[in-house]
Amino acid sequence: MVHLSQTKVNRVEKSRLEEVDFDNLPFGKVFSDHMMVMTYADGQWDQGEIIPFDHLRISPATLVFHYGQAIFEGMKAEKGQDNSVLMFRPELNIRRFNKSAVRMAMPEVPENIFLEKLAELLDLDRNWVPTQDGYSLYIRPFMFASDEFIGVQASKSYKFIIFTCPVGAYYTKPVNVLIEDHYTRAAPGGSGFAKAAGNYAATLYPAQLARERGFDQILWTDAFEHKYIQEIGTMNVFFIVDGKILTPELSDTILNGTTRATIIELFENDGYTVEERRITKDEIFEFHEKGLLEDSFGAGTAAVIIPINKLSDGEKTIQLPNLESRVHSAKIKKKMIDLKRGLIEDTNNWVVKI
Repeated sequence: MVHLSQTKVNRVEKSRLEEVDFDNLPFGKVFSDHMMVMTYADGQWDQGEIIPFDHLRISPATLVFHYGQAIFEGMKAEKGQDNSVLMFRPELNIRRFNKSAVRMAMPEVPENIFLEKLAELLDLDRNWVPTQDGYSLYIRPFMFASDEFIGVQASKSYKFIIFTCPVGAYYTKPVNVLIEDHYTRAAPGGSGFAKAAGNYAATLYPAQLARERGFDQILWTDAFEHKYIQEIGTMNVFFIVDGKILTPELSDTILNGTTRATIIELFENDGYTVEERRITKDEIFEFHEKGLLEDSFGAGTAAVIIPINKLSDGEKTIQLPNLESRVHSAKIKKKMIDLKRGLIEDTNNWVVKI
């Protein structure tokens, strides 16, 4: 259980809950009643406030618009069997958020304060957490530079905001993925390990080109040779080769995903061998040619686990096996979803109840 501090709350006059069709939720377009807002100024965070979800009033000179100091996280909450609200390993997202903040010259949010404010918001809007299978409450914490100043320097003031939205599935079917061999998402020494807004902005044009060619996502490769596999645009990537689990090792160009870490632990707990190492795209094609590539999937908060249908480098294309044969990833996905919803015993104390 999380301790709930006494943040000032300004409740909505009338909830919008009755306007929402919870059986037909698009991803990221329906927003809950409230949001939490904290301000950093003069070297410290204020007490914060929970207010009705609304537009922000902001100056055109606000530093974030010009120099890009903005970071975010993606988390989820589920409705437990006893009507509690369940968060899954939130401390990992909070630590990554603060790691992103340091890289972008922004102030960290103390972990206990972050968790308390988030828990208060979820407690207030607990009726927004869907109960249907495959649905959840998506949580978006973010921070941006708020100085009203034009000059290339780190801001001295910041806004930290958390809002939530009930969502359905991010992907509704297996994805077709293009291995990128020209554009670069991240390079050593850069900010690729951070969930910085600018990292995603730079991927939008290549992703648009990939969609025009019939692909849903890009599989990014290293910046120098475009030889080594890194991650998919919205998630980490895994391969199952002859019963062994392979995934690229973490570096300063790859996000350390909570879902990624959990999948690795769950596979290892079930007796699988997991290798985290540098993986070349040529290896993957060779594994396929030898009949050893059993599965490939993306893993992230929004998608959980989504199978890859086709993987292409533009010249050669791998057609992955049918879904019925992908029993290993399907088993881990079910176990992860059941853990998040409190349906099976949480022996690792990963679930935080509100």
